[in-house]
Amino acid sequence: MKIGVPNEIKDREFRVGLTPAGVATLTARSHQVFIETDAGIGSGFSDAEYIAAGAEIVATPQEVYAQDMVVKVKEPLPSEYPLLHSQLILFTYLHLAADRQLTEALIKSGATCIAYETVQLDNGQLPLLVPMSIIAGRLSVQFGAHYLTKQQGGSGVLLGGIPGVKAGHVVVLGGGVVGTEAARMAIGLGARVTILDVNLHRLGELESLFGSRVQLLYSTASNVAEAVMSADLVIGAVLITGKRAPTLVKRELVQKMRSHSVIVDVAVDQGGCIETVRTTSHTAPVYEEEGVLHYGVPNMPGAVPWTATQALVNATLPYTCALADFGLAAIERDRALAKGVNIQNGRIVYDAVAEAFPDLLK
Repeated sequence: MKIGVPNEIKDREFRVGLTPAGVATLTARSHQVFIETDAGIGSGFSDAEYIAAGAEIVATPQEVYAQDMVVKVKEPLPSEYPLLHSQLILFTYLHLAADRQLTEALIKSGATCIAYETVQLDNGQLPLLVPMSIIAGRLSVQFGAHYLTKQQGGSGVLLGGIPGVKAGHVVVLGGGVVGTEAARMAIGLGARVTILDVNLHRLGELESLFGSRVQLLYSTASNVAEAVMSADLVIGAVLITGKRAPTLVKRELVQKMRSHSVIVDVAVDQGGCIETVRTTSHTAPVYEEEGVLHYGVPNMPGAVPWTATQALVNATLPYTCALADFGLAAIERDRALAKGVNIQNGRIVYDAVAEAFPDLLK
């Protein structure tokens, strides 16, 4: 199979869809890989390294998208829509339930569109989402602590506190992978941490993991309100696989938060779980609304591409190899991969996306 890897064009997105090691694995299986010039530079991989691994360097995205399969990191942007075609397998993060324009473009293209974030094992795990969720969870506290500093417009709270002064309060909405890693980082900094979730079994697991170092609450409207109003940093970490995130924090509650506290909504790529959060970028990551700093960057792991690219490709490569080896037949051979198919033959085939855009169904 001929596989294309484009230069990511989302704002300050430095990850790349394949590492040289991944290219070497594919070329050893007699596949051809076409890498757009300088696609790996941001992650620390030169064109020379890709050539040594067996790739061919091409100059334009048109040459990349002309192949049988394109392996990316983030969703295609509008300038890439015309390059999509009906014979293409597109393998990348998509997050369609929060993006009507992209969904319409993918339907129109006729391409087979497989979303990393909905590839799902029989036990419910999301193997291609987990590594980026770990990174995003850890970065959420790192960035949150940064923007709490006065020079960045924050309230001037040190999350870890100091003897004689209480530590900052971090509230984590959601106890999945992102929430767990955010809590881990916040605890490491010495913050007071509250995690809210609707899954009692998961709360029990978190108690076994963190013990008395965190406060674990069932996520009711009153518990969310009480926690958020006392928070210095709120982390939105809600995920419903493939669906738009539910809104847990309304504008009225944000208005009651501490002045110049910080919100980091990791769920923003699925629409966000906090009403006042909107998508931002690494170039302009924060804005102030209702007296609170909001961070809404949807591609947070792009800030640490050397780590993130390798972690992502470690997870995606077995599925990329299967698609390269067997083409669309790989979908029939692997139930987890089949769940990743969101759009095929000009139709929405993933239930959560269909629920988001019922008028687009044919």
